[in-house]
Amino acid sequence: MTRQADTPSAMKRAFALTGGVITAAGVVLAATFAALALMPLVTLVEVGFIIAFGILLDTFLVRSILVPALVLDVGKRVWWPSGLAR
Repeated sequence: MTRQADTPSAMKRAFALTGGVITAAGVVLAATFAALALMPLVTLVEVGFIIAFGILLDTFLVRSILVPALVLDVGKRVWWPSGLAR
């Protein structure tokens, strides 16, 4: 996609096309691990909550805000060492 357009517009288009899928997958995975919170063992409840929280944090903060912002900030240099960085 970046061969046809510049990096910022390619990033915006890629995020628009894949953002919903990434968010839905993160929510489903977090819900799966949150099911461990229903177990009677305290260790499983703690592990399930921590993993579910971490996945939601990654889904909504890292993949939705930080990575696109970093790509827009770095620009064409984000493609280094491939040939697209030139």
